[in-house]
Amino acid sequence: MILLLTACVLSFPACEGEGDRPTPRPTPGTPASPREVNVIAREYAFSPSTVDLVPGETIVLHVVNAGLDVHEAVVGDAATQDAWEAAEAAVAGAPPGPTPKVSVPPGVAGLRLVVRSGERADATWVVPPDAGSMVVGCHIPGHWARGMTVPVRVIVP
Repeated sequence: MILLLTACVLSFPACEGEGDRPTPRPTPGTPASPREVNVIAREYAFSPSTVDLVPGETIVLHVVNAGLDVHEAVVGDAATQDAWEAAEAAVAGAPPGPTPKVSVPPGVAGLRLVVRSGERADATWVVPPDAGSMVVGCHIPGHWARGMTVPVRVIVP
């Protein structure tokens, strides 16, 4: 027992500051070799706490729904998020509940993936070359209001 306790105590200094290390700079994806980006959706949060994207890179976004509700991941700027929030609000309560069958004008669409509980959705996407301030948000009615959003850190190479 003492040996186990000693091993546990000695292992803590090795982990000190693990969460404080900066995220390594991503190698930008290309059309021939897209970078994989993973986002996990739960009630009512996303992981990781920040999504790193490089303007102009090609990514394959994997969104995994680890929650019980339907979730979506909308990647875009404030105008994109506002458009999806308004579109989803217009169908709130429509049977059979939150639906992926809503749309917004192409100029504000961003990237949107809808994922049912326990499933994964994937999309290949080219990050806009003029990407500015963006977030990932869920606009299934009530989710955005509960804070289901995560910032996108735009990294200029």
